[in-house]
Amino acid sequence: MLKIETIDLSQSFPLSKAKSFPVFSGLDFVIESGSFTVLLGESGCGKSTLLSLLAGLIPITSGEVRADGITVTGPSPERTILFQQPSLLPWLTVKENISFGCRLRGDRDNLDARVNDLIRLIGLVGFENRHPTELSVGMAQRVCLARALIGQPQLLLLDEPFGFLDICNRARLQNELIGVWRERRFTIILVTHDVDEALIVGEKVIVLGGRPAEVLSVHEIDLPYPRDISSHSFFTLRATIINQLRAATTVGPQFPIHEACDVRK
Repeated sequence: MLKIETIDLSQSFPLSKAKSFPVFSGLDFVIESGSFTVLLGESGCGKSTLLSLLAGLIPITSGEVRADGITVTGPSPERTILFQQPSLLPWLTVKENISFGCRLRGDRDNLDARVNDLIRLIGLVGFENRHPTELSVGMAQRVCLARALIGQPQLLLLDEPFGFLDICNRARLQNELIGVWRERRFTIILVTHDVDEALIVGEKVIVLGGRPAEVLSVHEIDLPYPRDISSHSFFTLRATIINQLRAATTVGPQFPIHEACDVRK
């Protein structure tokens, strides 16, 4: 389990030799070891970029990310990231896909038992010998989740992993993820633009917004699992966060319209 800290973290991407596009600026937050934290913000605010920085996949423009007090300078097996679209090897079975990375690294200690345990936890019993083409999208994402967990990471980073699923499959996978986390207590950071999802799964919700993005607020979600989305507490917190996001959203063009599209002859 890892404690994650960001210290004055800023990121920008070059547009030309003289100009750059700022994604976010001056992010400072702490994610406690063993917690389930959600990074919430509108599409395009830099959530996926931030997740890549936490995973050590791209270089930081300025500031610092620390994992248990040590500066993150690159990827590590203790930090695993799961993306939105399922990506499985089509010639391997479910069980073989889950164990593939461990076998490649030579990590074979109790591997079959670990695979079977995850198959049970994530609802894949009976699908062990099927191939990806025989799975629904929801089942394929379950396999990806099991594959991400088989190496026993201390930090699991989730990039909107349920965004493409229908409401029923999304709810099932959310519940299964919460169940695995409560049993094993590794650190989870999930990014989403869905306020309801953030409040359903997270212990803490960090709200990002603005251009460049910054931390708008941090909410400790003191509600029992499973969350009652019809409760007054849930509804009130949901309305508060939506209002914060709306207030931070930039509306309309940021330069005169005639400069963006001059239709004069």
